[in-house]
Amino acid sequence: MTMQKKYDVVVIGAGHAGCEAALAAARMGCNTLMLTMNLDSIALMSCNPAIGGLAKGHLVKEIDALGGEMAKIIDRTGIQFRILNQSKGPAVRGTRAQADKQRYRLAMKESIEKQPRLDVKQGLVEKILVEGNKIVGVETNIGVTHLASSVIVTTGTFLKGLIHIGLVHYPSGRAGEFPSNGLSDNLRDLGFELGRLKTGTPARLNGRTIDFTKMKKQPGDDPAPFFSYSEKTHPLPQMPCYLTYTNASTHEIIRNNLGSSPLYAGIIKGIGPRYCPSIEDKVMRFSERERHQVFLEPEGLDTEEYYANGLSTSLPYDVQTMMYRTISGLEEVEIMRPAYAIEYDFAFPTQIQHSLETKKISGLFFAGQINGTSGYEEAAAQGLLAGVNAALKIRKREPLILSRSEAYIGVLIDDLVTRGTNEPYRMFTSRAEYRLLLREDNADLRLRHHGRNIGLVSEEDYQEFVEKKERIDCEVLRLQNLWVKPTAEVNNLLAERGSTALASEASLEQLLKRPEMAYADISRINSPPKPLDPAAAEQVEIRVKYEGYIQRQLQQVKRFASLEEKNLPDDMDYDAITGLGSEVKQKLNQVRPISLGQASRISGITPAAISLLMVALEKRKRGRA
Repeated sequence: MTMQKKYDVVVIGAGHAGCEAALAAARMGCNTLMLTMNLDSIALMSCNPAIGGLAKGHLVKEIDALGGEMAKIIDRTGIQFRILNQSKGPAVRGTRAQADKQRYRLAMKESIEKQPRLDVKQGLVEKILVEGNKIVGVETNIGVTHLASSVIVTTGTFLKGLIHIGLVHYPSGRAGEFPSNGLSDNLRDLGFELGRLKTGTPARLNGRTIDFTKMKKQPGDDPAPFFSYSEKTHPLPQMPCYLTYTNASTHEIIRNNLGSSPLYAGIIKGIGPRYCPSIEDKVMRFSERERHQVFLEPEGLDTEEYYANGLSTSLPYDVQTMMYRTISGLEEVEIMRPAYAIEYDFAFPTQIQHSLETKKISGLFFAGQINGTSGYEEAAAQGLLAGVNAALKIRKREPLILSRSEAYIGVLIDDLVTRGTNEPYRMFTSRAEYRLLLREDNADLRLRHHGRNIGLVSEEDYQEFVEKKERIDCEVLRLQNLWVKPTAEVNNLLAERGSTALASEASLEQLLKRPEMAYADISRINSPPKPLDPAAAEQVEIRVKYEGYIQRQLQQVKRFASLEEKNLPDDMDYDAITGLGSEVKQKLNQVRPISLGQASRISGITPAAISLLMVALEKRKRGRA
């Protein structure tokens, strides 16, 4: 059966990538269809009930600055908010929130279902339909065809998903749901190279069987921070998390049962996340450690389930129970859902362009874990850009491609497209070479104009942003131009802060540059005509205090821009360039870099190879002149 209605965009999957992709495409005017295997699993948090964290919080704020949905939903459904690394510099701070898992799912489902131009249907897609090298639609397992101009694949861990609990394994996309086997085979038939990855999740524990008095209570921040620039309140009550530790008995049980671990028995073939290892891996790789942290995180206000963060495992159920009960506070614990590992197929991301459109098939986009990433935030960021670029392609407009100096989303996508990955990719602040420019606090200043240009940021939100930017600029200018005399009042305040007294006039900017002085102190000396809100005040302080460092990074961006601006033609014949080694040619042909800058970041491409490419590029230009 071929459905009569033809769509501009079909999104396969309704996880965090699928939700952002579908909303973006529909909000940009495209008739969009989201197909999911289960309408009750839209935006389900299949692993930890949390959004954000170090570097991941940056991604969420960037999604919001561009007009995405994730930040708004977590602000409305969060039950604990904290800023991590609060005592460190602004570049490495990260906002993190515990979510009410079911409320998050339902709130996103409501946004999806109420969105104009967006249809949501339950269906298992088994075939992507192609004519020549162009998308024409999709076909489900019951033979229903939906015609489309673009298709976005956001399948998460469902492609040939295989769950492992001890030596028992069975096909599943995640616990309790079917895998997607036919689509995986179809992608191979279409010529895509697929690999195998592995991830895992800890058990969910019954809170009524946990003795929280033996653990360290961890409340959230007060006042609670926000992810979204447009949300003003957190409507839900806030809940604490709890910290406990593994011990020698825990580690002994793990070591004694490695033979029943599918990971150590060689049953699992997929490569797991290096930066989020299972408890078995932690015990074996860090044998000198006497204990490992375990965070007990509530899954919601109306459930007794707790997520045992730090205890991801694929050991058998009975071993899991014994292991958990060695931990302080968990002596009588009951497991509500066992921990498990899951293997799944992914497509090597060097097969996509920076727009997330595949190189092989026009109109086909990949986003999320199919590209080898892990994490809700990485998936949502890709989903947003895939939805945006699918819509822009239909409108015959240039794709939105964010640079590495502009956004963590730019770093994420460039890393995938340029370097590829053989393990689940996770975002870290260390991956961004310009991280002082790419802070959480200035995501709107970096990206809001893009969100407005593509039509995802409302006029009201954009005007609020413009006014905020003007207030910041005016206040920085005021601090530069307003000088104070060394009065007793000024010097007394400086003494309070342990700062050297003034001997002569100084500008307010000079005083704020002092490490011990905060913007609140400067306001006491001479306040602006209209007080700044906390977000604008924070920007003023960071801009003044870090001015020298920021200017140096801007100079670095400028220096490297010359390489980024030298575009490499799509039809560049790398095999014909004399002097390039066979391995270099192979990598250049595989990635097909869009610029010399991207070519320079490909693993194994040397400065000498870049010089040869520059010469070849100049020869080509002269030959066509």
